[in-house]
Amino acid sequence: MAARLKLRPHSSKLVAEPRTSARHADELPDLDRLIHERIRLGIVSALASNDSLSFNDLRRLLKTTDGNLSVHARKLEEAGHIACHKFFEGRIPRSEYRLTSTGRRALEQYIKQMEDLIRRTRRE
Repeated sequence: MAARLKLRPHSSKLVAEPRTSARHADELPDLDRLIHERIRLGIVSALASNDSLSFNDLRRLLKTTDGNLSVHARKLEEAGHIACHKFFEGRIPRSEYRLTSTGRRALEQYIKQMEDLIRRTRRE
C-alpha cells in the first residue's frame, strides 16, 4: 500500500503514513495469517500446482532449511490444509505432501482477498 512521508511534530524523524482514509482501512480484508507467511504460502502454492511433492522437493523449491520447512508444514497439516504421507523407501524415511480440499479453498480465498486488495490499491 502506498504511503507518504510526514515529519512528526517535535521530531526530526520521517514516518510513513498510509494513504488510505479511515473509511478504506475498515474495508481491508483480513488475510489468512496461516497462509500469508512466506514459507507457508510457498508450500500451498507449490502443492496447488502439483499432485504431491516430497519434503526434499519442497525444501529445494523454497530454499529453506529442514527445520523451517518442518515447522511450517506441521502448522498447515494441523489446520487441515495439507496432508502428509510418511513411508520408507528401503531404510530411508520419506514424506510426501499434498494439498487438501480445505487447503485449496483457503488458498483460493486468500488469492481473491489479495486481488481485491491490489484492485483497491490501484484505484487510489
